[in-house]
Amino acid sequence: MIKTYIIDGNNLMGKIPELFKLMKTDGNGSRVKLARMLDDYFRGKKQKISLHFDGFPAEGGVRASKCKIQYSENRTADDNIKDEISHAKNPKVLCVISSDFSVKQFAQKNACFVKTSEEFFAEMEAANRVNEETEKIKNIDNDEIKKLFGL
Repeated sequence: MIKTYIIDGNNLMGKIPELFKLMKTDGNGSRVKLARMLDDYFRGKKQKISLHFDGFPAEGGVRASKCKIQYSENRTADDNIKDEISHAKNPKVLCVISSDFSVKQFAQKNACFVKTSEEFFAEMEAANRVNEETEKIKNIDNDEIKKLFGL
């Protein structure tokens, strides 16, 4: 049972085409957009999310309702992620999201569950498609269905 997701934010943004493109012109904007995407994905779920970014927060920073945003400042986000894993009481309930080899290897050695950023983004996309289909179904008018089937 996964209780906490530790997400390598810059790594994940690099695997999402829309955010990868935005990162080049608006670094903080891409961070904000990722935080919103994660808030949407984790809405209604009981997991905790620790979202790590390299560097310092921009003015105004990034706000999220589900994610605890952490900046590496003078370190690397990878080092902060490894520290969070090391200080966890039970690493077996952690899911580390990163495609960085050293982060994945460290997480696996500490018995964490690991997903690559590509795998996690694919899950996010699939969940988004299911939500869109559900909304479309909810919005179908019953009278239209009756007419279609001659009822």
